[in-house]
Amino acid sequence: MSADAEPKLLGSSSTGKQYYGANSPWEINAGHYRAVRAGNLIFVSGTTSADPTSPPDAPRVFFPGDPVEQTRVILDTVFKAIKALGGRGAESVVRCRIYVQRQEDTGPVAAAFKRFLGRDNGTDIGTAATMLVVNGFCDEKMLVEIDVDAIADAK
Repeated sequence: MSADAEPKLLGSSSTGKQYYGANSPWEINAGHYRAVRAGNLIFVSGTTSADPTSPPDAPRVFFPGDPVEQTRVILDTVFKAIKALGGRGAESVVRCRIYVQRQEDTGPVAAAFKRFLGRDNGTDIGTAATMLVVNGFCDEKMLVEIDVDAIADAK
């Protein structure tokens, strides 16, 4: 059975948390949400370029071998999650953790990150960030994973 590819706000809890799902195979397999809002804070799970239309038992990855395009897909997914939970997208991001599988991809990934979240984008966009080279991900075709913290009422 294939995952429902349409991301959506999935409701809220008695504690006031709101949940958003992008329906990636990894969300389904692990039982977590793409993002959670608590108060004005938004926490976006580690996001890869997983194809949300691929079945949970055979996940696929967009742009295998291309860390720049994977970064673009990831940030697009992250910004959609932030907007769904009341943020403004890139403007709401305050912290990023970037995980890269191959040392040689750090420069291209940093350049792609800068294009979307770098301080050259004006005073409305700016974030603290850390980039780490890791030993691998759940799927060897995944080259980049990013998790983000944001503030819903960032102006």
